[in-house]
Amino acid sequence: MEKSLAEAEFAPRTTYLNTAQSGLLPARSLTALRAALDDMAAGEPYEGAFEAVEVSRATYARLVGVPVTRVAAGASVAVYAGLIAASLPSGAEVLVADGDFSSLVNPFAVRRDLTFRSAPLDGLADAVRPGTDLVAVSAVQSADGRIADLAAIRAAARAHGARTFVDASQAAGWLPLSAQDFDYTAAVGFKWLMGAKGVAFLTVPEDLDALTPLFAGWVAGEEPWESTYGPVKQLARSARRFDESPNLLSYVAAQHSLALVEELGPETIQAHDAALADRFRAGMSGLGYEPVPAPGSAIVSVPGLGHAADRLAQAGISVSVRAGRLRAAFHLYNTAADVDRLLDALSGAEA
Repeated sequence: MEKSLAEAEFAPRTTYLNTAQSGLLPARSLTALRAALDDMAAGEPYEGAFEAVEVSRATYARLVGVPVTRVAAGASVAVYAGLIAASLPSGAEVLVADGDFSSLVNPFAVRRDLTFRSAPLDGLADAVRPGTDLVAVSAVQSADGRIADLAAIRAAARAHGARTFVDASQAAGWLPLSAQDFDYTAAVGFKWLMGAKGVAFLTVPEDLDALTPLFAGWVAGEEPWESTYGPVKQLARSARRFDESPNLLSYVAAQHSLALVEELGPETIQAHDAALADRFRAGMSGLGYEPVPAPGSAIVSVPGLGHAADRLAQAGISVSVRAGRLRAAFHLYNTAADVDRLLDALSGAEA
């Protein structure tokens, strides 16, 4: 990764290795956000805010390889998972991976009239069966960084007539992904896409009638500013009918963060992130610890070291603990020196 770009855009006060929890905001995004806040404080609402939503939508569409008409803009994966759950008929079977992120799986689990089933991630494709209606899975597991075999899951789903829903929250921004390959995908914008909280995207099939826009407000109208009172006369003839009323300030920042990801390219970011993660895995093995196997992932989960997170924080190293394990996540603003500092700090950790 270009050192000059990283130095220009990011200035963490710690050794920040926690993108799986929340990404750093680039300087370009922070500048735009501050300008918008200044305008609001002066009683001059930032006029480019709604345009920022559309710019963000278009950039995200290019990043995941679908027409912009298939992208809805919102704020939460859980809301979009709930929308998909509500579309399923009573008795439909939903298959998920064991221990997947709650925002993805819980909206289906709380519908008691659905058949809810889970299987190990590495056996998810084999668990698809006749009668499975939807397979919902994270592209990358939040708890330990394991990457789903999406090609096998997609093939199995198609063979049995099931639809697919992929949560790309821990993938979009570093792992190249074609949303065209799946019926639905969703992703938040505040992790690897490095935006502020309050941004999420949903991609849908060309058949818009497969979902009912249950939370459609005025922004879901084909002509939003003519849809502000009474029932919306004409829903948007695109995925915009599934928009949530946008968190405008978050999108003001997101448009610039997404532009940075597109400028560098997910493939370049992937190579950088994965190399740092591999360096950390090798170092952990040298210290006698075996990370959870997750080849190629930018997320590394290490059993037996969850207790070290507080001590690392005191040393100015930001990681997280998930499922009792230490979790480190490496992104474009990280360097080999960051990895080595983490390894040095862990070299004296007690098991």
